[in-house]
Parts: sequence; C-alpha cells; structure tokens
Amino acid sequence: MIATYLVYIMGLFYVMAGINHFLYPSFYQKTIQNFLPYALGIVYISGIIEIILGIGVCIPATRGISAIGIILLLIAVFPANINMAMHAQDWEFSPILLYIRLPLQLVLIYWASIYAHF
Repeated sequence: MIATYLVYIMGLFYVMAGINHFLYPSFYQKTIQNFLPYALGIVYISGIIEIILGIGVCIPATRGISAIGIILLLIAVFPANINMAMHAQDWEFSPILLYIRLPLQLVLIYWASIYAHF
C-alpha cells in the first residue's frame, strides 16, 4: 500500500526536478558543459524528459515504461554527477555531499525499479 503513495512522491520529485531545469538552467548547464556540446539544449531536453517521466509514473497505464525511462535517465545523468564530484571546488556544496550523491543514484534506480515491469 505504501508503494502506491511513494510512486506519486517519485513522480512529483521528477516533475519538480524537470521544472528546475527551466528555472535554473545555468546550474544544470555547468554540470555538463565541460564534456558535452550544446549543454543548454541538453538541459532543456532532459528537463522535458524528467517532467514527462514524472507524470508518466503517476499514470498506471504508463507507469512501467516511465519507470524504465527514469532508470535510463538516472544512468545517463550519472556522468554529470561524477563530474560534479570530481570538480567539487567549482560548487558551493560540500565535496562529501557530492560524493554521497553518487551511491544515492543506486537508491533512486532501485526505487524506480519497484514500478518498472522488466
């Protein structure tokens, strides 16, 4: 029963994260500009994808495929998280937090996998 409510929390989390791509694009752009071209375009596209996937996991008919999409998205953004940790001096976050964030990706992947239908 609790997993039913958690899927809506997860969906809201990704919708809000996607919206943040449009509110604070320079933050997200900074995470990838050193190793990917067209960083701003990637930021906007990934924001749209996060919003779509966040809404998708809240709809029973699209929940499974959206959860798989979230897993793939988390894998795709992992290099940007590694980049942030490796360049911790460029951020206003504790380096410890940036490194703790890396294994947190596995928790988020597991959370999405609960709703994925492999």
